[in-house]
Amino acid sequence: MNFEQASVLPMRQVAADWLKEKMAEDDKVIAINADLGSACGTLGLAKAFPDRVFNVGIAEANMAGVAAGLAAYGYKPYIFTFAPFATRRIADQLAISISYAGLKVVIIGTDPGVSAQMNGGTHMGVEDTAIVRAIPGIMVFEPSDCGQYAVALEQIDAYDGPVFIRQLRKITPPVYKPVDGKEFNLLTADLLKEGSDVSLIASGVEIEQAMKAADILAAEGISAEVIGVHTVKPLDKETIIKSVRKTGCAVVCDNHNVIGGLCGAVAETLALNCPTPLEFIGFQDCFGAVGKMSDLMERFEMKDKHIAGAARKVLTRKN
Repeated sequence: MNFEQASVLPMRQVAADWLKEKMAEDDKVIAINADLGSACGTLGLAKAFPDRVFNVGIAEANMAGVAAGLAAYGYKPYIFTFAPFATRRIADQLAISISYAGLKVVIIGTDPGVSAQMNGGTHMGVEDTAIVRAIPGIMVFEPSDCGQYAVALEQIDAYDGPVFIRQLRKITPPVYKPVDGKEFNLLTADLLKEGSDVSLIASGVEIEQAMKAADILAAEGISAEVIGVHTVKPLDKETIIKSVRKTGCAVVCDNHNVIGGLCGAVAETLALNCPTPLEFIGFQDCFGAVGKMSDLMERFEMKDKHIAGAARKVLTRKN
């Protein structure tokens, strides 16, 4: 699957179609879900490969243990469930059965943060990145859009270690643009817009909002640089430090609790390398709620206008 094909597909279908191709090539690739085959998009895989797609029921910890066992015997398991269930419910298995054991398992947590929408706060992962970031050895990846996801999956498959993916289910607005002659790099953040006054550092659904905020600020004569972070761990510190040394301040935007996710990762990096005035956009240490995504982004102050407001505030602090 190429970038253009993936750009018009729901994100869960991008993963399922890529896995279908990979499973046809490699009989060691396995898909496992915790009674969410329809929601996670793996039902078609189960029909195509009934002997290599498993539904373990509503038993996420068991799913992770099964995946670890299969990985120990040379298989390549991909496990699917909602983002909070892929982290809160299996934290011990992620740490000990998978990472401590040095096993390659790809954990796909769907609909993080506000994208859980009508499933509400119980199903709304606002702490998933923080949990996984604190476990040694696990990569945390959140695709910027469907096209980028398609080009990233091959590198994720080749990565030597477990990977946690924050995956939306639906079609996403395009924000990532491949550069001619430059291959996508899983470990390098994307400079999406150059600027000189303030850095807007964003991931996932917040990237689109940061790009719109940059346009709002440009109309006011404020030059905002936008950095899209697809891999939160290991973080591309070099790109972030370079941007902030130029602008002198930053707003970090994450569809997650402001504690422990991208906001925490950037703050830790800058505290050690380039102390800088910062503002955070995201869940302000609170649980999610029931609602449409746009309404939730308004409620939790995660839209472009809120990012622009945070930029004005941090610019005042810088000055």
